[in-house]
Amino acid sequence: MANEATVRYSDEDLKEFESLIQEKLDKAKVELKYIKETLNKTGEYTLDSGGPVKMLEDGADAAERESLTQLAARQQKFINQLESAMVRIKNKTYGVCVDTGKLISKERLRAVPHTMHSIEAKLAKNS
Repeated sequence: MANEATVRYSDEDLKEFESLIQEKLDKAKVELKYIKETLNKTGEYTLDSGGPVKMLEDGADAAERESLTQLAARQQKFINQLESAMVRIKNKTYGVCVDTGKLISKERLRAVPHTMHSIEAKLAKNS
């Protein structure tokens, strides 16, 4: 039982990761806001009568809106993952692989701060 509490990052390490994640979270929220504003602007075109050229423009607009919608969804998912990482920091479970129970390397956490898997566990899943 005493061994369970020893597998975790120190409070100092957790503070470092918390500030890294908060920075990424702030940036991601700004980007999501921009994407949503751009999406709203693409829907503001007035409908006027046009021939084949207008139909092509409508198709391009629809494709752009679809692309922006997918981008917004991916960004929202990223924000949710970062927010979950913040909860793990508060719970002091951040940086522990959910599969192996071992610490995830600091290098991996710096590169992918929302990960819950060590590189070993990730590679094992993909093979």
